[in-house]
Order: sequence, then C-alpha cells, then structure tokens
Amino acid sequence: MANKKKDKVLILTGAFGEGHLQAARAIEQAMKIRSPEADPVVIDFMEWVHPALYPVSHYVYMKGIKKFPNLYGYMYYKTYQFNTFSKTLNAFFSLGMKKTLRMLKMVRPSVIVSTYPFASSMISKLKEYGLTDIPLVTVITDHTHHSSWLHPYTDHYLVGSYKVRQQLIRLGIPGRKISYTGIPIKPSFLKPVNKNALCEKYHLDPDLPTVLVMGGGEGLFGNGLFTAEKLDAVPFRMQLLIVCGHNEKLRVRLMNDLEGTRHAVYVHGYIDYVRDLMAVSDVMITKPGGVTTAEALAMELPMILYKALPGQEEDNAAFLTQAGAAVEAADGHDLIRRLISLIQNKEQLEKMKRNTLNIQNREAAFRALSVIYQSKVSRLLNAPDPQMPFVAEGKYARMRKKALLMNPPH
Repeated sequence: MANKKKDKVLILTGAFGEGHLQAARAIEQAMKIRSPEADPVVIDFMEWVHPALYPVSHYVYMKGIKKFPNLYGYMYYKTYQFNTFSKTLNAFFSLGMKKTLRMLKMVRPSVIVSTYPFASSMISKLKEYGLTDIPLVTVITDHTHHSSWLHPYTDHYLVGSYKVRQQLIRLGIPGRKISYTGIPIKPSFLKPVNKNALCEKYHLDPDLPTVLVMGGGEGLFGNGLFTAEKLDAVPFRMQLLIVCGHNEKLRVRLMNDLEGTRHAVYVHGYIDYVRDLMAVSDVMITKPGGVTTAEALAMELPMILYKALPGQEEDNAAFLTQAGAAVEAADGHDLIRRLISLIQNKEQLEKMKRNTLNIQNREAAFRALSVIYQSKVSRLLNAPDPQMPFVAEGKYARMRKKALLMNPPH
C-alpha cells in the first residue's frame, strides 16, 4: 500500500531576533510529536525572498539595535499604530510577491503559520489580491502588539497573554479570530527535571546559589557588566552560567575578565540545552525577549530584567514586573544590588516563582496546533477546490492573471 502523502504546513519565520525562529521551531517540534500526519516546513522568509540582501540586512539590523537602540525605539513607536509611516515600512519589508508565490507553489501547504510580522504582511497581501486562499495563522512572539503584526487577511492570531488579546479586540479584531495560547516554546520544557542529576551532568555545585545570565541569541549585553572586581563585591559565593549566544568575542572577553574571581563561572556560546540551565538556576538575568521569558516562566524561574530594548522589550518588561515574576534593574549597580537582595531573600524568590504560575503556558506550542488544525479544516469546508491554492476574487482578478502568467501554479 502506498504511503499517504503528508499534509504540508508552511511555517514562516525570520532570524531578525532569535525569538521568531525559536517559536517556529517549537511549533515544528510539537507538530512532529502530536501530528505525525503533518509535514511542517520551516522557511526563513527574508532569506527566501531577499537572498542577496539578507546577510547585509541582518548585519545592519543587529549592529543597529546594539549601537543605536534609541533609533530602533523611535522607529518602533513611530509605527506602533497604523499610519502612513507604518504602511510604508510594511510595504518596503513585504517586497517579493513573485518569490513568495513560487514558495507557495513549491510547498503547496494547507495552512500557513507565521512567527514573523513581515511574512504575515506578505501573505495577507496575496490573499487580498486574490492570489491565494490558504489560511494564515499569525503567532505574536511578544507580550504586546504592534501594527506590523496586524493585517486584514489574517485568519487567526495566537497571542501570549490575555492582555494582548484584549488589546487586539479593542483595535477591532473579532475575538473569535484571537486565541490566547501563550508564546510557543519547545516541547522539552514540558519534561520533568531532576536538579541534582543536572548539576552532576554539568559539574555544578547544587549547594551554591546559581545565576543564569542570558543576553539573547546574539549575546547583546555584557560589555562591562560583569568583572571579577564587581562580582567579588557580592558577599556570598555563587555560580554563574553565562550564555553569550553567537557573540564569540563577548564569550572570550568574559572568560578573560572573570578569570580569578572567587565565584564559579561557566561561560557558554550558543547552546541547545537552555532548559537544563534554567532548571538548575535560582534566578536569571536577561533581556526581556518574548520567547526567552516565556521559557523562564515555564521553568518557574524568577528574572532580573536588564537593558530592555526600547519597544517590545520594554512592554514585555512591564508585563512581567506587573505580574510579579520579574524585577527590572536600572543600571549595572542596581542589577548587582537586586541580585544580592533576591538571593538573600528566599521568601521573595519563592513568591516570584509562584507568580510565574499565573502567566505561564508551558503547552503553548501544542495549544497552537489545535488552532492551526481548525484553520485548515475551515478552509477545506469552505474552499470550492481544496487542492487549488490560488483563487481570484473581486477587483484583483486581473492582478492575479498577470501574476499567474509569471508564476503558473501548475
């Protein structure tokens, strides 16, 4: 008997910020576990649509937010609501209709999941022009909204908190199109942990206070934050697990700067065992990225937030501190002060751990699957030809005809 052809699910993401990619991988892994009949296909939207521009634009983006965070914040707030500027910016980042149509022809998915705002914009535009009727499910990867995520032909939104759901409803999006699933994190965060076994595995002292330091996938903070002199001012001995991501220069410099400190320090580059390090830690120092903080919430790990980017990270920080799962440090001195206070105040740490339970969604990736499946079923029930991913509607029929002449779907 011939094997049944698997159902394709296209997951569009972008490496401009590690969170978009991590959320996409989380959904992919959950789908392989719970939906073996599905075939998830993860594609970096920017790399596909702009292959020549991608390396340069990624470099400029990462350097820009590191060197000019206030400019990034200005652009974020300037485009927070729908206006002429936000529409222009969306149009610029959503170029590449022909290549996107070619992608759809190649994959032929039954549903599209987007964890990247400009991918959502492009698919919505194609649906508006009548060039496809494939359902679009957009996964917002922060604890806030922004105009870049919101597009009229999106079939469903997955959001990380009840607060974001209410924000979207106030903007006029029907509640039936918004599901509060939580921000998707990898299924490994659901597995039970044995702290003592993990300490033995990573050669850690289970009796020492353990502090995890994470600066995002690119290791965006750390310059001058920790030195042996500053750490040795802490009145008790501790062990620090510092994750620098892809920032190899930062990793090497920290190893040199922290040589000789009385604390136990372990400096890592990019790793795939973040869950293990969170499981053995008492507190985490981090930038408030959406996915990283969602993972910490799943592990009931209190957070000290530092150097939030102006924009969505500031909104994430406000959400987490208001929920009592995190505190925010104003500067490097304040960070050390708060770290000492938390480690010495076991009662406050326990309270923060309990507060994570109120806003965590460990099964977010699996909850997302039910919405994705429902969107696919809805299309199968309503589409005149479920096997035909391209349809013509209204005044855009001529544009569709022209596009199909350039990119025939069959």
